[in-house]
Amino acid sequence: MDLILARHAETVFNAAARMQGNRAHTPLTRAGIAQAEAMGAALRETLGEAPDLDLWVSPSGRTQQTAAIVGEHLGLDFFKWQRDDRLLEIDVGDWEGRWYHDIVAELGRPIVDTERGLFCEPPPGGEWFPQIADRLNDWLASLSPTRPVLAISHGITAGVLRGLLVGGDSWHGVPVAPRAPQGTVFRIVDGVEQVIHTGSGAVVARAA
Repeated sequence: MDLILARHAETVFNAAARMQGNRAHTPLTRAGIAQAEAMGAALRETLGEAPDLDLWVSPSGRTQQTAAIVGEHLGLDFFKWQRDDRLLEIDVGDWEGRWYHDIVAELGRPIVDTERGLFCEPPPGGEWFPQIADRLNDWLASLSPTRPVLAISHGITAGVLRGLLVGGDSWHGVPVAPRAPQGTVFRIVDGVEQVIHTGSGAVVARAA
């Protein structure tokens, strides 16, 4: 399998430390647009114009906005991106749209592990890492092993996907790869990962 995987660029919720989850439409900031432009330029240098790829994107607004910019650099038709719910970010349930500091103050404890940059506990009414792994394994099984793929997804989802493909330390029973700066693009070929582009954003975004 030849998979190029990118996370969406910075959003207004990322910058404001507000919880996004998987459905909220949160536009890119100016910094995020610059990150998406840099991702597109790096991919154009690597892949050339109009590469023959299967294009996959989370249906979230922030991933589609990132995909539109990246696709324009590559000369790819935006309407050929396949939108798939299995690439959505973790469902944060009742936390969606809330400020991080309000949730922490209400619970009286941190909700993100400082070393891993991952949630410490399941969001109420949301999903957890084994469920993310299940839907990503289902997505991987649906791909043609002979077709190269470009996918744009989310921070936690991308970490789980990379963990499934190249390995990572276990987090609640699921291998999760180390977090990377926002705007980073990975290429994974037959279980071997390389970085095509290192993004300029935060390593652990302030909203998922």
